[in-house]
Amino acid sequence: MSFSTKEIWKEFSSSSIGLVGMGILVILFCMSIAAFIAIPAETFKEWNDPANWLTYPKSALPVWVNYFLSHKIPEHMILKPQESYQKSGNVSVVTDVFAVDYEYDSFPSDFVYQYSVRYAGAPLVQLSVTRPDGLSSILMSTSLPYSYNETMFSGMLFSTDDSMKKNLENNILFSFPVTALPSQDLVFSDPDQNKALKGHYIFKAKIYDVDGSITPDQSTFVLGGKAYGLMGTDELRRDLAVGILWGTPLALFIGITVSIGSVMLGLVYGVFAGFKGKTTDEAMMRFNDIIYAMPALPLLIILAVTIGNSIFLIVGFLVIFGWVGIAKVSRSMAMQIKTLQYIEASKLMGQKDFKIIFKHVLPQLLPYTFASIAISVPAAITTEAGLSFLGLGDPTFPTWGQILHDASVYGAAERGLWWWILPPGIMIAITGLAFVFIGHAMDTIVNPKLRR
Repeated sequence: MSFSTKEIWKEFSSSSIGLVGMGILVILFCMSIAAFIAIPAETFKEWNDPANWLTYPKSALPVWVNYFLSHKIPEHMILKPQESYQKSGNVSVVTDVFAVDYEYDSFPSDFVYQYSVRYAGAPLVQLSVTRPDGLSSILMSTSLPYSYNETMFSGMLFSTDDSMKKNLENNILFSFPVTALPSQDLVFSDPDQNKALKGHYIFKAKIYDVDGSITPDQSTFVLGGKAYGLMGTDELRRDLAVGILWGTPLALFIGITVSIGSVMLGLVYGVFAGFKGKTTDEAMMRFNDIIYAMPALPLLIILAVTIGNSIFLIVGFLVIFGWVGIAKVSRSMAMQIKTLQYIEASKLMGQKDFKIIFKHVLPQLLPYTFASIAISVPAAITTEAGLSFLGLGDPTFPTWGQILHDASVYGAAERGLWWWILPPGIMIAITGLAFVFIGHAMDTIVNPKLRR
């Protein structure tokens, strides 16, 4: 039965399961657009660069878990400063102010002040804190290396520095033993009892320079915590939300490209074989049987190891092994269509075989083509995920399979890091389910027995 595109959509829109699948697909496309807009391309390229994730916590929970916990865990914060510059006589002062609203029941894991400054001479860097109870303390003071000429210097002040703890003990009177406590616990402790003091903290970093020129470049205050972002982080400190979001367009690219490529190749191949018949059909189908008999997954593994594991090569391999089943079905359908009267009339009018195939035969298979493309997408996505999970995927792309591979390498399941495993697995399942729903709706159009 012949369908126009308008008729196909009319039949498809009457299927509730098909519309659900289409709705999920629209959400996935919106996520893909959001990945391109919200996440810089540099972040995507630096997915496997450890230096890009140094300020992030290791294996941190998603922040939303605090909504389900009675004892809130501290959130990891990466703060940008409110910067000011003052000059009095020959003394220049650059001040970075970092405000923190601390509302957690336990102490942070650490904190770090990172800065870059251009100077000549030997400036003094001083870090201080003002607590919610009004108590203030100078945490640390240090001089930068002397330089005759203007130079760029990058440095860090760590909460693990011994001098910071001594300054806190001298400036704040605690009513409990503090010998075994780290500096970050003292900064955020209630002086009367060993528990976190909630409220508004202000950290100030001042850089003093006398008779010189000082120009701040950039600074950051990192307050270490055990929760970060919407999806948490992995063992390599990478923000998993970035990987999950970027994995969406990659999964759609792999699935849709492989399915369209394999279906179109198999469709044209099978229709041509069925339409020509005789010796041509026999030779083409024997070649089809040879490809069909080959074990696809072992061959894909061998090809990935020997030739390369580029994502584009993987897509090509999947197309090569994905067209044979489509060719068999389209061949049998073409053999039925070529017996119709208008096909015979086209032959008598002298039309060439290629013109008849592309003008009269292939349009009849349009509903089947759409259904096959939709049904083929989940297989392509899961196959790529399987190769990546085995360590044979392209490591430069944060695909969902690659994320699961890294989780397996670092023992995420054994360590209970569920946020590293469940999101990519659920995304693979949801994406596959969307195309299964769409394929099922298209199948009711192709198969008259399933239509009402």
